[in-house]
Amino acid sequence: MIWLAVAAHVFVVIGFTTRILLRDDLSPPARMAWFVVLNLLPYFGSAVYFLFGEVDLGHRANKRHQAVFDALRAKMADFMGAPGSADDLIAPLYRPAFHYAASINGFHPVPGNRAELLADEAATTARLVQDIEAATERVSVLYYIWLTDETGTTIAEALIRAAQRGVICRALADGLGSRRLVRSPLWRRMSEAGVQCAVTLPLKKPVRTVLTSRLDLRNHRKITVIDGRITYCGSQNAADPAFLIKAQYGPWVDVMLRFEGPVVAQNEILFLSDWLQATGEHLETFDLYEEPQAGGFPAQVMGDGPTERRGATPQLFSGLFASAQEELILSTPYFVPDATVLEALCAAAHRGVAVQLIFPKRNDSWVVAAASRSYYRKLLSAGCQIHEYRDGLLHAKTLTVDGCVSVVGSSNLDQRSFDLNYENNILLQDPGVTCDLRARQQSYVAQSDVVHHAEVLAWPRHERIWHNVIATIGPVL
Repeated sequence: MIWLAVAAHVFVVIGFTTRILLRDDLSPPARMAWFVVLNLLPYFGSAVYFLFGEVDLGHRANKRHQAVFDALRAKMADFMGAPGSADDLIAPLYRPAFHYAASINGFHPVPGNRAELLADEAATTARLVQDIEAATERVSVLYYIWLTDETGTTIAEALIRAAQRGVICRALADGLGSRRLVRSPLWRRMSEAGVQCAVTLPLKKPVRTVLTSRLDLRNHRKITVIDGRITYCGSQNAADPAFLIKAQYGPWVDVMLRFEGPVVAQNEILFLSDWLQATGEHLETFDLYEEPQAGGFPAQVMGDGPTERRGATPQLFSGLFASAQEELILSTPYFVPDATVLEALCAAAHRGVAVQLIFPKRNDSWVVAAASRSYYRKLLSAGCQIHEYRDGLLHAKTLTVDGCVSVVGSSNLDQRSFDLNYENNILLQDPGVTCDLRARQQSYVAQSDVVHHAEVLAWPRHERIWHNVIATIGPVL
């Protein structure tokens, strides 16, 4: 019996270790993290690896994704932009970052866009509902988290009214993040009123999902497109700022931009890529158009996810950090960078760029909170400034570079956004919009506590050990 147990132990450890060694897509830190877990807790570690170790939606889903995007590119290439068509509007320093973003899923910079930074969460919901009320043709919405609270219900009822007057309304919600909504009377009422409702990455067959993929691959996007003329992009879900399911960390502080121009069509194409995969509908039923705004700025959509090229998001952000000449300001609720992002931030600070990083003081994820703080000493030593927002959970994902280039969207700077989630962002160059975003970032700084290098050096040893242990196994969490 002892020999049988030893043989089983060796088989499990060697089997999963061999699998890890055969994977070319794993970074050395991630591979080492799995080695640590498998050797310290072989049976638990093997079970965790089986459930969560590999980023793969399964052969059928990957094939479907590729077919959908190939069809979109074939029919809607004119709306995705052409290589170099906006280069004369983008400063040479930043062109490489825009070109890199285009390489991810084929959305090139398009000129003629305008954007408005909404004042706060309430203003965003009010404006979005106003636009839905004015819609005459179609409305498409996608949320990772859609609750049945006041905000979620208000948006749902606006869609119901639009559908009842003949507007084509499509509502897509993530199977996990919006699980309460899709099981609620409100979702049924939307469907009965004529809103076309669908669930992306549903949890209907959990056993099959566990065997062929993993349950925590999620659609984290937040997309709204109205009549093909208006789109919203940012961090806000269809939920109240109080965020009652995690009220102890509230209020959630978000940022949203309202866009007009050709980038709207790109965001609608990204929505369609998710809609077609979720519903199986045919592309022939969809038509797009674009309305360039006179004097508008260049912008492009960047969508990432587990079916796209690995490392795309951290490489894009690192390219933007490398392009900074004077200043870069970043806000994110979840900061667990890979080596590419971490070194790019430190390198920017070392060469004299003023790097400001804004994180929440209290995080709803204890794992992220501990892992984030393991990087503070290195960042502060390089000359980065770290601010911890104290008045709620800062959920805004923003980047401004040199008062000229901006990124807004759903992507955090953590392994989940890098590898596991479907995300959407818009990259743009415009001093006016960037100035507005920068002012919003500075309002976050004004409500934050500065983290000093001496303070971090004085952290007790047990606290530093805890942060570093979590960061070491972070890639498997």
